[in-house]
Amino acid sequence: MEELATGTFQTVIDEIDQINKADVTRLVLCGGKVYYDLLEKRREQELNNTAIVRIEQLYPYPEQRIAEVLASYPNVKEVVWTQEEPKNQGAWLFIAPRLYDDVMKAGKQVRISYAGREASAAPACGSPYLHAKQQAQLVNDALAIAAEQSGDSK
Repeated sequence: MEELATGTFQTVIDEIDQINKADVTRLVLCGGKVYYDLLEKRREQELNNTAIVRIEQLYPYPEQRIAEVLASYPNVKEVVWTQEEPKNQGAWLFIAPRLYDDVMKAGKQVRISYAGREASAAPACGSPYLHAKQQAQLVNDALAIAAEQSGDSK
Protein backbone atom coordinates (compact mmCIF):
# COMPACT_ATOMS: atom_id res chain seq x y z
CA MET A 1 0.00 0.00 0.00
CA GLU A 2 2.89 2.35 0.78
CA GLU A 3 4.29 2.00 -2.73
CA LEU A 4 0.86 2.63 -4.21
CA ALA A 5 0.48 5.79 -2.16
CA THR A 6 3.98 7.24 -2.57
CA GLY A 7 5.49 5.37 -5.52
CA THR A 8 5.56 6.39 -9.17
CA PHE A 9 4.28 4.83 -12.34
CA GLN A 10 6.89 2.77 -14.18
CA THR A 11 6.52 2.19 -17.92
CA VAL A 12 8.75 -0.90 -17.75
CA ILE A 13 9.33 -3.06 -14.67
CA ASP A 14 12.49 -5.14 -14.81
CA GLU A 15 12.91 -8.59 -13.25
CA ILE A 16 12.04 -8.53 -9.54
CA ASP A 17 13.82 -11.71 -8.41
CA GLN A 18 17.51 -11.87 -7.59
CA ILE A 19 18.73 -13.39 -10.84
CA ASN A 20 22.26 -12.87 -12.11
CA LYS A 21 21.74 -10.82 -15.27
CA ALA A 22 24.82 -12.39 -16.85
CA ASP A 23 23.13 -15.81 -16.63
CA VAL A 24 20.01 -14.65 -18.48
CA THR A 25 19.74 -15.92 -22.04
CA ARG A 26 15.94 -15.60 -22.41
CA LEU A 27 14.10 -12.34 -21.79
CA VAL A 28 10.32 -12.66 -21.57
CA LEU A 29 8.37 -9.44 -22.08
CA CYS A 30 4.69 -9.22 -21.24
CA GLY A 31 1.93 -6.98 -20.00
CA GLY A 32 -1.05 -7.66 -17.81
CA LYS A 33 -1.91 -10.55 -15.54
CA VAL A 34 -0.09 -13.21 -17.58
CA TYR A 35 2.98 -11.93 -15.74
CA TYR A 36 1.87 -13.66 -12.54
CA ASP A 37 1.44 -17.02 -14.29
CA LEU A 38 4.88 -16.65 -15.85
CA LEU A 39 6.51 -15.67 -12.57
CA GLU A 40 4.93 -18.55 -10.66
CA LYS A 41 5.99 -21.14 -13.27
CA ARG A 42 9.51 -19.67 -13.63
CA ARG A 43 10.01 -19.85 -9.86
CA GLU A 44 8.55 -23.36 -9.69
CA GLN A 45 10.92 -24.56 -12.43
CA GLU A 46 13.88 -22.55 -11.02
CA LEU A 47 14.71 -21.10 -14.43
CA ASN A 48 17.57 -18.78 -13.54
CA ASN A 49 18.41 -18.18 -17.21
CA THR A 50 15.06 -16.46 -17.82
CA ALA A 51 14.08 -12.94 -16.79
CA ILE A 52 10.52 -11.60 -16.96
CA VAL A 53 9.99 -7.93 -17.74
CA ARG A 54 6.63 -6.18 -17.57
CA ILE A 55 5.74 -3.56 -20.15
CA GLU A 56 3.22 -1.36 -18.35
CA GLN A 57 2.83 1.24 -21.09
CA LEU A 58 2.68 0.50 -24.80
CA TYR A 59 2.10 4.03 -26.08
CA PRO A 60 3.99 6.19 -26.16
CA TYR A 61 6.35 3.28 -26.59
CA PRO A 62 9.03 3.37 -23.83
CA GLU A 63 11.94 2.89 -26.25
CA GLN A 64 14.63 4.34 -23.98
CA ARG A 65 13.61 2.26 -20.96
CA ILE A 66 13.36 -0.96 -22.98
CA ALA A 67 16.80 -0.25 -24.46
CA GLU A 68 18.21 0.16 -20.93
CA VAL A 69 16.68 -3.13 -19.78
CA LEU A 70 17.87 -4.98 -22.90
CA ALA A 71 21.40 -3.61 -22.43
CA SER A 72 21.46 -4.84 -18.82
CA TYR A 73 21.32 -8.48 -19.99
CA PRO A 74 24.66 -8.98 -21.77
CA ASN A 75 24.10 -12.62 -22.78
CA VAL A 76 20.47 -12.58 -23.87
CA LYS A 77 19.89 -14.74 -26.96
CA GLU A 78 16.10 -14.57 -27.23
CA VAL A 79 13.41 -12.01 -26.50
CA VAL A 80 9.90 -13.43 -26.24
CA TRP A 81 6.73 -11.34 -26.28
CA THR A 82 4.00 -13.13 -24.32
CA GLN A 83 0.32 -12.27 -24.29
CA GLU A 84 -2.96 -13.95 -23.39
CA GLU A 85 -4.90 -12.45 -26.25
CA PRO A 86 -4.94 -14.11 -29.68
CA LYS A 87 -1.98 -13.12 -31.85
CA ASN A 88 -4.06 -10.74 -33.97
CA GLN A 89 -5.77 -9.01 -31.02
CA GLY A 90 -3.14 -8.18 -28.41
CA ALA A 91 -0.07 -5.96 -28.44
CA TRP A 92 2.11 -8.28 -30.55
CA LEU A 93 1.37 -6.59 -33.87
CA PHE A 94 2.21 -3.21 -32.33
CA ILE A 95 5.27 -4.21 -30.35
CA ALA A 96 6.99 -6.64 -32.76
CA PRO A 97 8.43 -4.06 -35.18
CA ARG A 98 9.57 -1.91 -32.27
CA LEU A 99 11.34 -4.86 -30.63
CA TYR A 100 13.15 -5.60 -33.89
CA ASP A 101 14.27 -1.96 -33.99
CA ASP A 102 15.39 -2.07 -30.35
CA VAL A 103 17.45 -5.21 -30.89
CA MET A 104 19.00 -3.82 -34.06
CA LYS A 105 19.95 -0.56 -32.32
CA ALA A 106 21.46 -2.52 -29.44
CA GLY A 107 23.66 -4.39 -31.92
CA LYS A 108 22.69 -7.75 -30.45
CA GLN A 109 22.20 -11.06 -32.23
CA VAL A 110 18.89 -11.85 -30.57
CA ARG A 111 15.98 -13.98 -31.74
CA ILE A 112 12.56 -12.37 -31.25
CA SER A 113 9.57 -14.66 -30.86
CA TYR A 114 5.92 -14.74 -29.84
CA ALA A 115 4.29 -16.90 -27.17
CA GLY A 116 0.53 -16.74 -27.00
CA ARG A 117 -2.70 -17.91 -28.51
CA GLU A 118 -3.02 -18.35 -32.25
CA ALA A 119 -4.86 -15.70 -34.28
CA SER A 120 -8.61 -15.93 -33.85
CA ALA A 121 -11.80 -14.12 -34.79
CA ALA A 122 -12.98 -14.42 -31.17
CA PRO A 123 -11.20 -12.91 -28.17
CA ALA A 124 -11.78 -16.07 -26.11
CA CYS A 125 -12.16 -19.77 -26.84
CA GLY A 126 -15.45 -20.13 -24.91
CA SER A 127 -14.39 -23.16 -22.86
CA PRO A 128 -12.85 -22.87 -19.38
CA TYR A 129 -11.06 -26.20 -19.92
CA LEU A 130 -9.61 -25.13 -23.27
CA HIS A 131 -8.70 -21.70 -21.87
CA ALA A 132 -6.72 -23.27 -19.00
CA LYS A 133 -4.99 -25.64 -21.42
CA GLN A 134 -4.07 -22.77 -23.78
CA GLN A 135 -2.88 -20.65 -20.85
CA ALA A 136 -0.59 -23.41 -19.59
CA GLN A 137 0.77 -23.90 -23.12
CA LEU A 138 1.55 -20.22 -23.70
CA VAL A 139 3.33 -20.00 -20.32
CA ASN A 140 5.37 -23.11 -21.18
CA ASP A 141 6.16 -21.70 -24.62
CA ALA A 142 7.27 -18.37 -23.17
CA LEU A 143 9.57 -20.08 -20.68
CA ALA A 144 10.75 -22.81 -23.13
CA ILE A 145 9.38 -25.60 -20.95
CA ALA A 146 8.41 -28.90 -22.52
CA ALA A 147 4.97 -30.17 -21.41
CA GLU A 148 6.45 -33.35 -19.89
CA GLN A 149 8.91 -31.28 -17.85
CA SER A 150 6.19 -28.99 -16.46
CA GLY A 151 3.73 -31.70 -15.51
CA ASP A 152 1.12 -30.26 -17.92
CA SER A 153 1.10 -33.27 -20.27
CA LYS A 154 -2.13 -34.73 -18.83
